[in-house]
Amino acid sequence: MRSLFNILKNNKEYNIPLPVRASIWFTICSIMQKGIVLLTTPIFTRLLTTDQYGVYTIYQSWYQIIAIFATLNMYMGVYNNGVTKFPNDKNRYTSTLLGLSTVITVLIFIVFAININWWSDLLDLTPLLLGALFVQLLFDTAFQYWAAFQRYSYNYRPLVGVTIIIAIISPLLGIILVLISSHKAEARILSFLIVQSCVGIICYIYIMVKGRRFYLRKYWKYALVFSLPLIPHYLSGTILNQADRLMIASMVGKSEAAIYSVAYTVAMMMTVITNAINSSFIPYSFKELKRNSYQRIRKSSEFLLLLVAILCILAMIFCPEIISVFASEEYSDAIWVMPPIAASVFFMFLYTLFGNIEFYYEKTKFVAISSCLSAVINIILNSIFIRIYGYYAAGYTTLVCYILYSLMHYLFYKKIIMQKTTMKGIYNERLIFLLSLVILVIMLCMTFLYKYTVIRYCSLLILIISFIHWRKEIIEKVKEIKTMT
Repeated sequence: MRSLFNILKNNKEYNIPLPVRASIWFTICSIMQKGIVLLTTPIFTRLLTTDQYGVYTIYQSWYQIIAIFATLNMYMGVYNNGVTKFPNDKNRYTSTLLGLSTVITVLIFIVFAININWWSDLLDLTPLLLGALFVQLLFDTAFQYWAAFQRYSYNYRPLVGVTIIIAIISPLLGIILVLISSHKAEARILSFLIVQSCVGIICYIYIMVKGRRFYLRKYWKYALVFSLPLIPHYLSGTILNQADRLMIASMVGKSEAAIYSVAYTVAMMMTVITNAINSSFIPYSFKELKRNSYQRIRKSSEFLLLLVAILCILAMIFCPEIISVFASEEYSDAIWVMPPIAASVFFMFLYTLFGNIEFYYEKTKFVAISSCLSAVINIILNSIFIRIYGYYAAGYTTLVCYILYSLMHYLFYKKIIMQKTTMKGIYNERLIFLLSLVILVIMLCMTFLYKYTVIRYCSLLILIISFIHWRKEIIEKVKEIKTMT
């Protein structure tokens, strides 16, 4: 690991610009973290009964929902705007936002604590797990602020080191505690909580010592005004990700929901890469927007869009092989659901590019409107087409919703840049349309070619030949990005 760092830092032949170098390491780190979780999942499903694993799943689901209200996800949205807007006061800004998150988390916990048994019955979680949930919220949020600060500063070494430690120690401790405990679901949850809290406490102290302010009215007001309108957006995103499986289980059956879930989970593995790319691209694009360097954003985004499109195409071509690796023969029908979900990943990444502009110019109401409409449309389409075509329809309703989601963000993005910039468009719209069309055409073709392995592999060969043919243009594009960053 150290030798890799030294090569990236010192070797002149590989003199990679800092933003690109940081993005590479953040991506590698995220892939390793999610990869270890994925690899250890079969272990825990065998160590825990289905009921015990169900408790763990319920805990994770409620954590994601309650976190929206307890933290307002400020480390994901308003934080990057603030450190860009107040570049000379980053430490105080970070500590005061952490202070605000702490206050909100404690207040929400008090609401739960007043009638803990009622909440315990409603959420199907024991009082112990509810308490653990809020401890995790408190300290994981501190870690997320610290991680966001490192990403903004392109300070990849400490973040990569800490996240790898968490990714390795947490499952190992989980396996040990599950083996020695009779309360195995609680042991699995508490193992992650222990590791996350130890890291989070250190991050909390570090941020407060550096910032030396818990409360600053200007920053609290700025964060609340920015973040509160986004609550429907975050909730809608959760619905958009979870509604398919819940409706399939209710309308068709649990086994069909399981098959769909396998396809969805495998396809969404690509979001590990796309989310890591966007997490690193946000601070870069915000800085360039502040400098009015729109051309730099345009060039960088072109390369990233092409990269994500290639990943989605490869996932669609190798779908049968990928499913066979991650699931048994009884899940083989998942191959017919995966192509539209894999295509959805491209449009998910696409809408984040438009959303970045909305976040920068603080047009959060646009984000909320798009999210709510997409979630409602998803539920309506599922209720109609799952009844007619079965669970296969859910993959295509998901794709339609993400296309509409991207289109709505695009329209809002166009409205913003007409008011705020001198350019007609920051992104290459012709390339976006072309890649979108290619993704959809290949998706339709693959659904007919999965039974013909030779033809699929010939498609891959054509893709490789095209890459070799256009290699000079691709290398030039990479060099352009390198010189700009």
